[in-house]
Amino acid sequence: MASDIVIAQTSVDNEHAAKELARGAVEARLAACAHVDAPSTAVYRWKGTVETATEWRVSCKTTRDRLPALSAWVAQQHAYDVPEWIVLAVDGGSDAYMAWVAEETR
Repeated sequence: MASDIVIAQTSVDNEHAAKELARGAVEARLAACAHVDAPSTAVYRWKGTVETATEWRVSCKTTRDRLPALSAWVAQQHAYDVPEWIVLAVDGGSDAYMAWVAEETR
């Protein structure tokens, strides 16, 4: 059974920006929490060239109703021309955690 909780992900090119994005989303109650993953290597095509870069993923736990506001806020804060923005449905989880996410994003 699907829930109203989603995980929205983006990536940035430095650890400081990742932490600022995560903290800002939580402070604004756009996300209940956000994880900043260890740096990883991204390989992608950009403007006809294959590029390699180090990036930090930011995963925000939020509700479907807060998602449009979070999406707009991240787009405004993000330095990339075309930032990664992927939303993953949460199909289940502990009732207590789901309730906490909903409460912290009100």
